[in-house]
Amino acid sequence: MNDAAKYYTAYDERYKTAHKQGVSWAGDVPTPIVSDVLHRYGIGPDRALLEIGCGEGRDAAPILARGYDLLATDVSGEAIAYCRKRLPAHEARFQVLDCLSGRLDRRFDFIYAVAVIHMLVPDGDRAGFYRFVRSHLTPRGLALICSMGDGEAETQSDVSQAFELRERDHETGKMLVAATSCRMVSMGSFERELTENGLKILEKGLTASPPEFNSLLYAVVSL
Repeated sequence: MNDAAKYYTAYDERYKTAHKQGVSWAGDVPTPIVSDVLHRYGIGPDRALLEIGCGEGRDAAPILARGYDLLATDVSGEAIAYCRKRLPAHEARFQVLDCLSGRLDRRFDFIYAVAVIHMLVPDGDRAGFYRFVRSHLTPRGLALICSMGDGEAETQSDVSQAFELRERDHETGKMLVAATSCRMVSMGSFERELTENGLKILEKGLTASPPEFNSLLYAVVSL
């Protein structure tokens, strides 16, 4: 592994390990709140959507199947290659993107990111994520941000250990994969972080995306 690799790209190694064994890392059950928010706010297929951190396409696949104008991105080249192979009819809808260093030449009516912000640990990186969201929303656009946590606990991992191999549970059994990174914040910290980074909270709460995430903080935000 390149010593200069950014800690938050460690998931690329995790995906590679699973894919070499002929399995996906995560399941393919969509995150319920994504479709809930699309429905609740009347966001139809004619609106431009962006996913940050699409992973193996769990949420992108059903949205694309419904005819939405979705661009699904991930910092992991392995994940994007997997999605393009899995959904060849939508190959052009998947793109490698580091939202902390890259930009897109368009804005979106709805941006969603499930279990991405908790991968970013330093304050500066988290601010960079929010800055990307803010700069890519249309004036009346909305964003859904979900972060792993129970609303109370605050923990963070050592980013220098992100690429170290650790044993993790997988549906096929134990698997030795990159440790990756994690920072969980309380609901209060989550709210402060969003507002301090120029995002207006329209609704917030706890949700889940089983089987991977039994508890997620979420917020629907606007400019």
